[in-house]
Amino acid sequence: MQPKQRQLTQDDIDSAVLHTLQNKTLPSRPAKAAEAVRQSVVQIRGYGDEEEAQDGGAKKAKPAAPPGAKPKAGGKSRGKDRQTARNEEGNAPRHEGSIGSGVVIVDSGVILTNFHVISGSRRLKVTFFDGYEADADVVAIQPDKDLAVIRAKSVPDDLPAATLGSSLDLAPGDEVVAVGFPFGIGPSVSSGVVSGLNREFVSAEGRHVLTRLIQFDAAANPGNSGGPLVNMNGEVVGIVTAILNPTNAGTFVGIGFATTIESAGSAVGMPPF
Repeated sequence: MQPKQRQLTQDDIDSAVLHTLQNKTLPSRPAKAAEAVRQSVVQIRGYGDEEEAQDGGAKKAKPAAPPGAKPKAGGKSRGKDRQTARNEEGNAPRHEGSIGSGVVIVDSGVILTNFHVISGSRRLKVTFFDGYEADADVVAIQPDKDLAVIRAKSVPDDLPAATLGSSLDLAPGDEVVAVGFPFGIGPSVSSGVVSGLNREFVSAEGRHVLTRLIQFDAAANPGNSGGPLVNMNGEVVGIVTAILNPTNAGTFVGIGFATTIESAGSAVGMPPF
């Protein structure tokens, strides 16, 4: 007595999909990638000898100059064609000490960031995605690769760790997003593409050479240091490390560099795979 159900055809499915595309605004690929990692990105503040992290304003002291504040960048480690680069934090406005970004790689509160973000700080405070704040201890450092691992002393409930990907699958032109706290504002998202691979730069003192870097054009500014560079699958493929600016301004002019997640993992003894 029941009417026979009509079987769906491919035309029915195509029509329904087309109707959805025409009547609903879907999130962009960069938006979905950023959302996948958003809750794993943290803000890191460092406080010096004369600073205390107090509500209502902190006493300010001169922070220690980060290592490699004026590195050199370019396709070659030697030669006259090197261009002057600048570590992101070199000219960053300082609010209650140094400000940088980090990404949670273990849900117990283990965070990957740049060494220059924490350098010279006697106390570290981490702010999580929901506003929860906690002090953090340094677990491991690799100054010659400008990398550090810190651990928060407490974490919010259900803290997600970011998914780590592979930079080996990247090619020039691939879309990426940078997530962090430029000038302490954020979390902020910028999108762009991979501009080149296997880049390197040399610190102004010539002591540190960062190699196998990802060059990208997603906007990055002081405060983005230590934040993740994310592919369109929402996987962390690099850690934002430096920007190139041939002038004395410490702002973004279109060329940023990120340490590959493979280099970051091996440098601190925590392979991502």
